Amino acid sequence: MWPFSRTKKTERPQPPVLFTNTLGSRKERFASIKPGIVSMYSCGPTVYGPAHIGNLRAYVFSDLIARVLLSAGYRLKRVINITDVGHLVGDGDQGQDKMAVGAAREGVRPEDIAKLYGDMFVKDIEALGIDTANITFPRATEYIPEQIAMVKALEEKGFAYPARDGIYFDTSKFAGYGKLGGLSATGGEGKDHARIAASKDKKHPHDFALWRKAKTGDLQQWDSPWGRGNPGWHIECSAMIRAILGAEIDVHTGGMDHIPVHHNNEIAQSESANARPLARYWIHGAFLTVEGEKISKSLNNDIYLSDIEKRGFHPLALRYFFLQASYRTPLSFSWTALESASEALSRLWRHAAELKAEAEGEEDPSEERDRIMATLYDDLSTPQAIGLIWDALRDDGLSAAEKWGVLAAADRILGLSLARPPKGVLPIPSIDLPPDIRRLVEERDAVRARKDYAAADRLREDLQNRGYRVDDGPSGTLLTSLPR
Repeated sequence: MWPFSRTKKTERPQPPVLFTNTLGSRKERFASIKPGIVSMYSCGPTVYGPAHIGNLRAYVFSDLIARVLLSAGYRLKRVINITDVGHLVGDGDQGQDKMAVGAAREGVRPEDIAKLYGDMFVKDIEALGIDTANITFPRATEYIPEQIAMVKALEEKGFAYPARDGIYFDTSKFAGYGKLGGLSATGGEGKDHARIAASKDKKHPHDFALWRKAKTGDLQQWDSPWGRGNPGWHIECSAMIRAILGAEIDVHTGGMDHIPVHHNNEIAQSESANARPLARYWIHGAFLTVEGEKISKSLNNDIYLSDIEKRGFHPLALRYFFLQASYRTPLSFSWTALESASEALSRLWRHAAELKAEAEGEEDPSEERDRIMATLYDDLSTPQAIGLIWDALRDDGLSAAEKWGVLAAADRILGLSLARPPKGVLPIPSIDLPPDIRRLVEERDAVRARKDYAAADRLREDLQNRGYRVDDGPSGTLLTSLPR
């Protein structure tokens, strides 16, 4: 039960969990297929290169879903797949496999590049506050027999047909094709289906490859009932979901770019093979842009988590930046915006440390805490929740234990490490500063008291050059060690 009172004696029911379901395009109250257990699948990266920050936003939002469900008392079975074969450049059925492109670029085998960038991806999302201990990360190449078995079942049921270059799914045989996002196989999809190239091997324009016959020079190929070849991109998710989580799952997440092609294809092949709905809730995140432009290597605006860290920002500052917008709202990145997010998070870490110490770790309930949690349960409304948190911190009517209760409860979902701020992010106690640095701090506080702000700025720059972040606190200059 969730406490909904300032007193510790009265408890009221926890708020309902609500998500916007792309299947039906409406907000719905969450209810799992099996009581108390949630199966959740998130489309993972194609590991032919590092994941840029736009890719990483999708995993922060899916982490929020998981945290809300855990907070609501569910046990989770989570899967994030690693695509290491089958995803062609352009997302269609023609062209080179992205893994082959990456391997050729770096002069290594596809399995080597998959290992390198797969491990990097897991490390990046861990740095963003995502607990990977209870997430399964299957690789497409580990489930080739399961993919072949599903393609064979679709062929036997009449949903697939052979062609000169492979085996295709016949979209005309699946009456609900295009139902995700309100698309259709016959019209209304416009530019969303521009990636589906016409081919003389297909019966219909939207038919898609389940298995491709090997071409000369293919680096990854396997034996199958249709000869040597490799799987299409879409079949891996359907096969791994069925093998690991079952024929029908509770939650499927991904980016909005997955809706028109990849996820509609997943639905078509899974529901045709299994005769059951694939997922009860389809939840999609919006794009991250850089100053209004889509993140792209061709535009030279691809930014990676390593770039964030090289500029001295903690990875959780990027997480805070993401949380300032709804997961369903496009968000534009800039270094100025990240700087603002970093400063806000630093203040939040300081407040948390001070309140936790003053409250001696005691979390008292309050109406403010209840309101924030209800906001987070309502379709992950993180920007509104963050605003309410700052309002609570400014509320003189709340005790330290109540304010700490607000921060501790909210952070179990927000994932900003408020209970245990990362090493090096809290101000250094004056007594722990070297004598020469302590003298500069005292000098700066003195000139600020005289309102000689030009001198204070010069001293700020001097301290920064010596490896310290400088903030102005209510009791004077605060120093934090800069990353080296």
